[in-house]
Amino acid sequence: MAQRILQLAAEESTEGLREAVQGLTERELGDMVTRQALRGRETAALLRGIFRGSPCSQQSGVLRRLQVYKHCVPLVESGDLHVGKVSEIIGLLMLEARQLPGHALAELATLFVEVIKGGSLSNGKSLELFSTVLTALSNSKESLAYGKGELNGEEFKKQLINTLCSSKWDPQCVIHLANMFRDIPLSGEELQFVVEKVLRMFSKLDLQEIPPLVYQLLLLSAKGSKKTVLEGIISFFNQLDKRQKEEQRVPQSTDLEVATVPLDQLRHVEGTVILHIVSAINLDQDIGEELIKHLKTEQQKDPGKALCPFSVALLLSIAVKHRLQEQIFDFLKTSITRSCKDLQFLQASKFLQDLCPQQYDVTAVILEVVKNSAFGWDHVTQGLVDLGFSLMESYEPKKPFGGKAAETNLGLSKMPAQQACKLGASILLETFKVHEPIRSDILEQVLNRVLTKAASPVSHFIDLLSNIVVSAPLVLQNSSSRVTETFDNLSFLPIDTVQGLLRAVQPLLKVSMSVRDSLILVLQKAIFSRQLDARKAAVAGFLLLLRNFKILGSLTSSQCSQAIGATQVQADVHACYNSAANEAFCLEILGSLRRCLSQQADVRLMLYEGFYDVLRRNSQLASSIMETLLSQIKQYYLPQPDLLPPLKLEGCIMAQGDQIFLQEPLAHLLCCIQHCLAWYKSTVHLCKGAEDEEEEEEEVGFEQNFEEMLESVTRRMIKSELEDFELDKSADFSPSSGVGVKNNIYAIQVMGICEVLIEYNFSTGNFSKNRFEDVLGLFTCYNKLSEILKEKAGKNKSTMGNKIARSFLSMGFVSTLLTALFRDNAQSHEESLAVLRSSTEFLRYAVSVALQKVQQLEETGQTDGPDGQNPEKMFQNLCKITRVLLWRYTSIPTAVEESGKKKGKSISLLCLEGLLRIFNTMQQLYAARIPQFLQALDITDGDAEEADINVTEKAAFQIRQFQRSLVNQLSSTEDDFNSKETQLLITILSTLSKLLDPGSQQFLQFLTWTVKICKENALEDLSCCKGLLTLLFSLHVLYKSPVSLLRELAQDIHACLGDIDQDIEIESRSHFAIVNMKTAAPTVCLLVLGQADKVLEEVDWLIKRLTILGSDTSEDSTQASNQTQALEKGVILQLGTLLTVFHELVQTALPAGSCVDSLLRSLSKTYAILTSLIKHYIQACRCTSNTVPGRLEKLVKLSGSHLTPQCYSFITYVQNIHSESLSFAEEKKKKKKEDETAAVSTVMAKVLRETKPIPNLIFAIEQYEKFLIHLSKKSKVNLMQYMKLSTSRDFRINASMLDSVLQEQNTEDAENEPDNNQSSTAEQPDKNQEPQKKRRRKK
Repeated sequence: MAQRILQLAAEESTEGLREAVQGLTERELGDMVTRQALRGRETAALLRGIFRGSPCSQQSGVLRRLQVYKHCVPLVESGDLHVGKVSEIIGLLMLEARQLPGHALAELATLFVEVIKGGSLSNGKSLELFSTVLTALSNSKESLAYGKGELNGEEFKKQLINTLCSSKWDPQCVIHLANMFRDIPLSGEELQFVVEKVLRMFSKLDLQEIPPLVYQLLLLSAKGSKKTVLEGIISFFNQLDKRQKEEQRVPQSTDLEVATVPLDQLRHVEGTVILHIVSAINLDQDIGEELIKHLKTEQQKDPGKALCPFSVALLLSIAVKHRLQEQIFDFLKTSITRSCKDLQFLQASKFLQDLCPQQYDVTAVILEVVKNSAFGWDHVTQGLVDLGFSLMESYEPKKPFGGKAAETNLGLSKMPAQQACKLGASILLETFKVHEPIRSDILEQVLNRVLTKAASPVSHFIDLLSNIVVSAPLVLQNSSSRVTETFDNLSFLPIDTVQGLLRAVQPLLKVSMSVRDSLILVLQKAIFSRQLDARKAAVAGFLLLLRNFKILGSLTSSQCSQAIGATQVQADVHACYNSAANEAFCLEILGSLRRCLSQQADVRLMLYEGFYDVLRRNSQLASSIMETLLSQIKQYYLPQPDLLPPLKLEGCIMAQGDQIFLQEPLAHLLCCIQHCLAWYKSTVHLCKGAEDEEEEEEEVGFEQNFEEMLESVTRRMIKSELEDFELDKSADFSPSSGVGVKNNIYAIQVMGICEVLIEYNFSTGNFSKNRFEDVLGLFTCYNKLSEILKEKAGKNKSTMGNKIARSFLSMGFVSTLLTALFRDNAQSHEESLAVLRSSTEFLRYAVSVALQKVQQLEETGQTDGPDGQNPEKMFQNLCKITRVLLWRYTSIPTAVEESGKKKGKSISLLCLEGLLRIFNTMQQLYAARIPQFLQALDITDGDAEEADINVTEKAAFQIRQFQRSLVNQLSSTEDDFNSKETQLLITILSTLSKLLDPGSQQFLQFLTWTVKICKENALEDLSCCKGLLTLLFSLHVLYKSPVSLLRELAQDIHACLGDIDQDIEIESRSHFAIVNMKTAAPTVCLLVLGQADKVLEEVDWLIKRLTILGSDTSEDSTQASNQTQALEKGVILQLGTLLTVFHELVQTALPAGSCVDSLLRSLSKTYAILTSLIKHYIQACRCTSNTVPGRLEKLVKLSGSHLTPQCYSFITYVQNIHSESLSFAEEKKKKKKEDETAAVSTVMAKVLRETKPIPNLIFAIEQYEKFLIHLSKKSKVNLMQYMKLSTSRDFRINASMLDSVLQEQNTEDAENEPDNNQSSTAEQPDKNQEPQKKRRRKK
């Protein structure tokens, strides 16, 4: 039969074909088609023949065609046919489908839906036909039976799609179905159905099938629903990431059945999906715009959903396209700073922590993206690098680059901008570690910025460079040419940048000879440069090389490890270079440096400060360095034993025209000699073995020379009078004259020399009484000069006034000296130390220098002198100093010290100041080592393990000591009360309280104690009162919200200052004795208002969160609803209590000025926030049919009864006191017309300035009432019943005053007079009464 049909088809005999196929049953027809298809011969021709013999004009023809279609679909899906044959059959069926009538198409489409629901699609080839059937059906105008009714083709298609999307799909055919829907015309609603169904199928598919499905979805999104597609993809991968993280956290709890895929597989799939989305955005920019728009909206609601590792990686991949880069980076930077600010905001308030416990941290997410990008996400790396640099440049530090400080801890004290900058550096460093191909690019960009941003701070880039080099020193070898290019520009960079840069690349110098040689060439050129900075850069570079290229045989002691070398590569250079080469190299550098000893003071200064470190790290250079120093000092040393003074000071200065400069920093030279000699004696002698005698003699020679010289200088300095140096009380020290400048230079040099000799004699004296007498003699010389300089500075009112000259004592010596002076109880030392202890001036000087050193460490992260840049040594010295100062302060009370004789601060007060600075420095520079610091202070518990240290307990112990001191101060008599000491104690307690855990018992005890102190002590000192209340608030916010505390304080202020209505007597109630007539206004009032403003900020932040939660229409509505209710309750309770605070304050007779101004502004802010809350409820009423909660009604009632009327009365009071001040000024003006005109205009300006917030407050009240009316209409609850009619602010007539004026005035214009007075008189209208009608002026 098949042959016959084919023959008839070839002859194009339609009639014959019709007759031939007419007699075939459905089964015969099916078998014939199957046989022909399996043989692979002329199947299409056979089908064409059957279709020609079955015209659609006849019912039988349509039925036969349907039979063919119904048979061919399973045949195609069976997988028995060749792919080419399948395509041929489907192509023919698609062509013929358009001729089928509507009811046949409907039947065919329904068949397909059943096939899909049954899950019998194997290869999805027949779905091409389904799309054609559906398209043809949608164009059909026929009425088709559906259920009991009839539908047209379009509606029938919609119903089919709805049925299809509601039914279960076989996971294998999801991709084919998604592909099929692309070819069907879909309405927006239908497309949404389809997209949501496909997204729901993600979780049922194997992970490897997700990328092709995403590709199909993105193609489908060309029709619309872009937001849904992107949202679904991001949400799916976010959930997978979370599950993966959970499993990593608790691996043992994973259920084998639901265990997720391996991590690397997930990351590779995510990478592929990101690539698909990026490709789609390249073709259709709208997808990119939609993505950014969606994430911005989502970020407002739930940042955790919007910015997950997947979405951030996606954004960074797209950011490579310049069109979207700016938008994306702005969005990410805003999100980062916002996240940091929110975290900071939360950490500062227990009230907020309780309401919003979990907070999203975007910085962790971005660093996770860097980690994930290791799985072949090359398309993300460029975006990461650009973001890192963008963050570092946008939020670069404003403070100029100082020395290398210890690693700082970015805690609460740091601003969000600094955290963002640190994040940028972390991104770049981690990306550098993970991605090799982009390393050279990162390095080049960092070096470029170090060079081009010379004017602005580059410390953050230098720190990054240093970390990069440490992480991969050998990588730099490949980029050594880039580093050598940078060296060529060293001469043009600031000295701090040069030092930082050289320290950072130092490990490279050890492994690359070419880089080292090119650096030496650059430095040798720079030494002869005309620019002073270039010569300083050369010295810095050469000193660094000397420190790091050890000669074999040099001592390697742990004390030598300097901050810059400690963490860097510990490569042994002897493997690279032999000892002789290093020695020759170092001696050549020393030769170059000797030339610098004839240059400017700044250059010499760098050398003297650097020689000690070189010597300590490269001991074989000792003899060369010592010889150099000896020949240098001999130029200024006068060897004759009786000649005074012992040093030629005139050789140290140089005149250029009228100006005089320091040429030789003699004190620094002597200081360098003293430290080098001390190190040499303590270290080299101990380690000496059998050495060449000649060398030993030579070395002993310079050692002896130095000792004799220093002893001779000491002896003669003590004998010298100030006149010997041409310095005495009559000398000119004015900085404007040449002689004055010269004398200042001489004085500073002589003082420096005395200090150096004090350190030398004390260190080498071995507790000899004679030596200590010499120390005291030297100090006497120093002190005389110091007093003269202070006196002259005071007279000249110069900027240097009262500034102590920077001390030459080293930090290590200061800690040793203090310990000896105050804590040495050895019997053998008692007699000699008594010499020094007898001089109170010397004791005060020792503590002052310690204070100065700690201050320098706090500000720059390092100190002058040996080990000044070694964080470990500095930490140990700080611990020693703290122990001494703490003992001295707690053992000898300030009152015991005699205060009459001496000028300046007492030793106890200096100790206290030092302790405060040390506690601050510890928290800034050594936050990670605070446990060890507190351990070092606690002598009783010296052997505890580091892990056992309880910071809260240790801090509480120290706090108790200062609490006792503060109680003693507060309970002392008025004459003995020391305001400065009390302030310092309060500040120390505030600083130490930061170390307490807010959840601990100790914290609660400290808070209770602080409250008790404030309640029981009627302090009248304003600074101490301010300090105590600030401490109280800072503690209270970490325990619970301070609103109840504010209410009590406001009641006390009201009771102290009286009511604005003088007739009202306030019941005498006092919660806090600290609030009294002296402190109530402005001190306490401004603090209370400041704290109230902070609470208002928190409430405002919560209302914004409420608005976001209200607009979130996600599935998890019950959780959101519970959270919303908790937030609403918290907000209303806070506002309710705040209203009672303001209720007290607006009735208080506050003095004109800052208090009134701040109160008016706070009231405006309160009404603005009340308005925001009402707007939130208006929005809630729109979205749902919720009624207004009872607690809101109570809040509105409270505002109407306890605040608004009082606000209007307060405004009247404010205008009254201002009009009084104006009339008083007018009276004065009449008395003294000429002199007082300026005074009156000043008063006028002041009144205008202080009344400026009044209109803003009235506007805020009226806005609040306006939105209350809106809410009343929406909720059908009359909230305005609690609001009294507002006072008209245009003008007010005081009836009683009007009557008295009318009686007094007998002239004809009596009617006009009250109106004239009206502007300068004020009233307090009856709250419930309407204003009287206006009386118009006659014209």
